[in-house]
Parts: sequence; C-alpha cells; structure tokens
Amino acid sequence: MSDFGRLNRRTFLRMGALAAATPAVAGLAAAPVAADDDKGDKDNQGLHGKPDAGPFRELEEITIARLQAEMAAGKLTSRKLVDMYLKRIDALDKNGPKVNAILELNPDARAIADALDAERKKTGPRGPLHGIPVLLKDNIDTHDKMQTGAGSLALVGTPALQDATVAARLRAAGAVILGKTNLSEWANFRSTHSSSGWSGRGGQCNNPFVLDRNPCGSSSGSGAAVSANLTVVSLGTETDGSIVCPATNNGVVGIKPTVGLVSRAGVVPISHNQDTVGPHARTVTDAAITLGALVGLDPRDGATAASAGHFHTDYTPFLDPHALNGARIGVARKGVTGYSEKTDAIFEQAIAALRAAGAVIVDPADIPTMDEINSSNDETTVLLFDFKQDLNAYLATRVGVPIKTLADAIAFNNAHADQEMPWFGQELFIQAEATDGFGDPAYQQALANDKRRGGADGIDAVLQQYHLDALVAPTGAPAWTTDLVDGDHFLGASSTPAAIVGYPLVTVPAGFSHGLPVNITFMGTAWSEPTLIKLAYAFEQATKIRRAPQYLPSMP
Repeated sequence: MSDFGRLNRRTFLRMGALAAATPAVAGLAAAPVAADDDKGDKDNQGLHGKPDAGPFRELEEITIARLQAEMAAGKLTSRKLVDMYLKRIDALDKNGPKVNAILELNPDARAIADALDAERKKTGPRGPLHGIPVLLKDNIDTHDKMQTGAGSLALVGTPALQDATVAARLRAAGAVILGKTNLSEWANFRSTHSSSGWSGRGGQCNNPFVLDRNPCGSSSGSGAAVSANLTVVSLGTETDGSIVCPATNNGVVGIKPTVGLVSRAGVVPISHNQDTVGPHARTVTDAAITLGALVGLDPRDGATAASAGHFHTDYTPFLDPHALNGARIGVARKGVTGYSEKTDAIFEQAIAALRAAGAVIVDPADIPTMDEINSSNDETTVLLFDFKQDLNAYLATRVGVPIKTLADAIAFNNAHADQEMPWFGQELFIQAEATDGFGDPAYQQALANDKRRGGADGIDAVLQQYHLDALVAPTGAPAWTTDLVDGDHFLGASSTPAAIVGYPLVTVPAGFSHGLPVNITFMGTAWSEPTLIKLAYAFEQATKIRRAPQYLPSMP
C-alpha cells in the first residue's frame, strides 16, 4: 500500500480536523463575560427582555434549564420555541449574515412540538430535553422527511429507513429534531486539501464570529449553529477532531465521548475504531444533559457492549463548581503546543486560572509517544481501510439513493464534478478504494500501533506516572480565513492521541485572540467522562469566557 506514504501525520492534520442549571427566574439572561483583549456584549435579553431587543435576540445564550423553567411556568411552549428558532434561522442563517450552518429543516418540527406540548399538559415532561429543539449533523440518519446525505448529493434520495440510535434516543427523551446541519462533506474524509465546512449539498458554512473565517470540520454546522444561537444543542461526530475543532473555532463546549459510550448505528461512518457521536452546547451543563440522553447499550453497535457499567443516563451530578480544588491536572505541551503564539498565550492564562481554582498543576506532563504519533502514517492507514469496509456496510442499509458502494461514490463524483468537486478532489476516496480488507498485515500492525501509542504507552502512561486526574492542552489555533482554492490553513491540535485509542475529550472556551475564540481540552482515559465534565464545568464557572458572536464580515 505505497500510497499511504504520501500522507504523513502532519499532512493528514492539515487537511482539516476530522451553564449551570440556574434557578427558574423568568426573563433572566446570562451576560457573556469579557475575556482577553475584547469586551463582551452585555445587552443579551431573556425570553421576556426589552421590546427593543428584537425578536432574534430573545434566544441568545438561553439554557435548557431556563427554557424548562419558562415552559413549566406556562410562559413558553415548545411550539412557540420552535417558531422562534425558525425565525432566527431565517434571519441569521439563510439571510442577513448567512452563517449557512443548516442544510435542511424538519417540516414536521411544529407538529412534533405541538404533540409534546399536549403531553406536557397531560402527564408532565419526560425529562430535561422535553420540547427542546436539537439539530443533527447531516451524517446522522433520521427516518422522517429529511435527507441524510453526509453533505453529498450522492446520498440524496429516499430518506433513511430507520432512525440512528442517537436520533431515536433524542426523540424518546422528548427533544424536537429541528433539522440537519452542514458539515465537511463525508465528514472531511474525501480530499487531502478540502475546505472544512464545505459540502456539495450545502456549500460553505461560515464562522459566526467572523464570517470569512473557518468554522472547522467536520461538524462545522453543529458548532456554528449552537454558537449562533440557532438551536439549544446539536449533535456532531468525531473521528479525529471533528467535535472539538468546531467547538474551539466557534467558541462552544464539545464532548467527544469514549468510543462505545454512544451508539454509531445509523451514522455515516469513517472508522468503527475511532468514530463517536457527541454534543455541542453553549454550556457544559447543557452538553452534559444531552450526553445523558444518548448513552446506553445498543445491539446495532457492538462497541457499546463495553460501556456496560460505565455510562450514566444523567451526568448533571458531576457538575461540581469546586471540582478543580485539589485535582491533579497535567499540562500536555510536547507536540500539542508551539504552533500558535496566540493559542499558547491563552493556554498559559488558562493554566493560571486552573491553579487559582485550586488545581495541582503538573507541568509539563507530556504524552510520551507524541513524537511517534505525529510522525506516523498509522492513523491514516487505519482510516483508509476502515472507511471502505464501514461505508460499504452502511450503504447496504440505504435504498433509493444513487450509490451502493465507495466505488459508486467515486464514479458519482466524477460524473458530477461541477457540483461535487469544484474546489477539491477525492484523493482519500481513491486511496481507500485501493485497500484490500481488514486481514491486510499493514492494517493490523497500524491498528495495534495506534492503540499502544494512544493508550498504554501514551495517555494512560502519563496519567499513571504523575497520578493525574486528567491532562489539559489547547484545542487548536484561532480560526483561519476560509480558502476554497487551497484548503484549510490548519496549524495544530491536540485531538489525535485520544482519537487513535478511542478516549474521551471535553473542550471548553478559554479565551479570545482578536475576537476569535480559543478553547482548552481536558483529556483522560476510557470512560472518564464524569471526571472530564467535572473539571471542564469548574473551569467554565471560574472563568465564564463564552460569549455570543457578532457576525463580523471580516477582521477589523
């Protein structure tokens, strides 16, 4: 498989990264806190804010707890909430600044909301997500009138025959699936020089902070929509960086769960070894609430069997504002810092904030295998082999769409190049199609190397060496200017060690550089979501960095 040598780890990275439950006080809206070199917008209003705040300001920075309090008090219904979001989406996503985060809206959303309102009156809410609008990335199956296209016209046709397990669980929790979000087409696994957030189905998604900046991928629309207050929460997927990178570029919280904690059944795949589904939200609280609705065993995804005894259907008990006091946190530097002086400056401020909150900081606490990881082709090898087999298995579940195999997808793109390949090609598709199955010794060795480097000799080794609760690292650099011609200007990230072994990440806003958000990531061993959520929440409460975007057309 000599072609794999053309795509080393750094080149692979450059192609793009695959609020507390507050008291029920009507009209109270969280005021964003200024950070770093910029002043926050202090004029956000709640559901009953001043009339001159405008109909599209009412939802800014609203939380699940606040919405549930409004609905419990009879001052709001799910139907009204859906209508408000639809108006905001029309004003900000389809018109006005045109964030372009949303591909498709659910034509049944109002009817679903009406039914949930009737149920609330009769028997009460099912839980914290009852009546709450949620957006799903366009690679998550929904058995309704919406498409599941992974951003590609090659999957447009008959909708999926069955809900993805995560979609079904959201419905069971009482959520309103409001629509599908734009993404990097095929979850950014088509070309080595793609533009994150671009899809043949939706065009280029934009960053709501500065519109000509990139939202990062592949869950670009998921992160941008939450940041732009077009939904309360959304679901993204990650293979390597595709939840956490959109979170940092768009200044929101992202949880990338342990592989197997959340079912991938009904999700257009890249790799069964690395794929996972997780939430974007504006607060750690809302992300934790959403995660609790997603977890559990699923016979449709055998990987979930390993989560028995590890998952929690309610992660809110771990929301401890004092969790940093006495926590041992290691600072990962080698291979995950040094690529951006602006990121590094914010990271140093974050470390100081962790220390001020009582954390015991071990600095440095480097991942021992970081040089091996960054110089190796093994992750690329695994993903190319997995993609062909896993995608073909998924396509066997779809009917009434133009393709049945990866080879068909390649042919479709060639036949529709003006629509699908106006800016970049399908080099990864072609390399994946050339693989010859999971029995190949090159694949088996690469997979074993990844598990060792990410786990026993990597994250687990440094956690054990320094007796750490978690590691912390910068999530990425400030958003780059979108470049459809040459692709992403991607400087660096910290997601890969956890990606190759399937370990969890929680990313949370940490600061701003020239108005562009930058996050930090808490990482740990398998099934350590409770600890990571606890630490991220305490950091969020101590710093309160998140603020609403301003939709600037370009940098001042």
